[in-house]
Amino acid sequence: MRIGIVCPYSLSLPGGVQNQVLSLARSLRRRGHEVRVLAPCDGPPPELFVIPVGKSLPTAANGSVAPIAPDPSAQLRTIRALWDEGFDVLHAHEPLAPGPCHTALVVKPAPIVGTFHAAGSMPAYSVASGLANWGANRIDVRVVVSEDARALASKHLPGDYVALFNGIEVDRFRLAEPWPTTGPTALFLGRHEPRKGLEVLLRSLPDLPQDLTVWVAGSGPATDDLRARYQDPRVQWLGRIDDEERDRRMAGADVFCAPSLGGESFGVILLEAMAAGTTVVASAIPGYEKVAVVDGEPAAVLVEPDDPAALAEGLRSALGDAALTARLREAGTRRAESFDMERLVDEYLRLYQLAMDTATVDEAGGAGERRRGFFGRLLNR
Repeated sequence: MRIGIVCPYSLSLPGGVQNQVLSLARSLRRRGHEVRVLAPCDGPPPELFVIPVGKSLPTAANGSVAPIAPDPSAQLRTIRALWDEGFDVLHAHEPLAPGPCHTALVVKPAPIVGTFHAAGSMPAYSVASGLANWGANRIDVRVVVSEDARALASKHLPGDYVALFNGIEVDRFRLAEPWPTTGPTALFLGRHEPRKGLEVLLRSLPDLPQDLTVWVAGSGPATDDLRARYQDPRVQWLGRIDDEERDRRMAGADVFCAPSLGGESFGVILLEAMAAGTTVVASAIPGYEKVAVVDGEPAAVLVEPDDPAALAEGLRSALGDAALTARLREAGTRRAESFDMERLVDEYLRLYQLAMDTATVDEAGGAGERRRGFFGRLLNR
């Protein structure tokens, strides 16, 4: 197939949706499919198969900041790429987010599979509900990555949804060369904002071992304030790191700490740490519990959210109880393998074919050609 994957968020910045998009594209290409990713980029494209459509504009959304590209120039680049590439099928991630995904729904030069990731809230669903429903009805197959994502999407956009999981490239993390350490080490990786819970980890420091090193990767609006208020020599502020260093530090750390407060529909980052063979300590929020507990068997230490004392106790257990650590790592490895990206690719290929078989004639035929002629004239002015 010739597959276009559309991502609304800048691929120059770390994020769960961005990682899913790139991992899925790599796996599809390994199987011989022609794949291009259309997305904003604020620097050089991270892969040769990425078509950058413009720079992002940071926008507040769901307790975080979404690096989207809603400006007209990005939409014109998206339209040109959609027609030039001649895709058999389009796969839009977070399809109603403003920017290239929404433009793909308007133009619709090919059948569309849409994957809904968000949990908690999504302003695009409710601010313009009529437009959102119109856009959702342009999607031939709707996918949700979790029951929380289904609850949000179906509340505003009634219809049928296929539930799939987010996938990870298991071998990539399993084979990463561990970053060298000189003692017990915990890793935090995420945007420095309240929702990700970094301050909860920093507030737990007085109750943690003095020989512990805490790697804090990433950046965000709270970085400067947190660095000024928590000047602990055990903390190493790494800033934004590239994917290779991220994978190696994840493999080298004794514990991966994910103290998020909420708004996570699915804990992909936990699965990545499990695949790397690292013990996970995370908040007991719904999106993480679905990953970390299977049939009553824990694959991580789960603690009360926004509770520094509970987080410190969980970290001490993960660092000091060898038997517990061995059990969790074994369970985590099995859990990560069940979410291998290769299994997810099988499911998406089936849905791509379903979309092509059932797409409405209007979008695939004459009306589409008329739109192409209109947008072609617009772009060539």
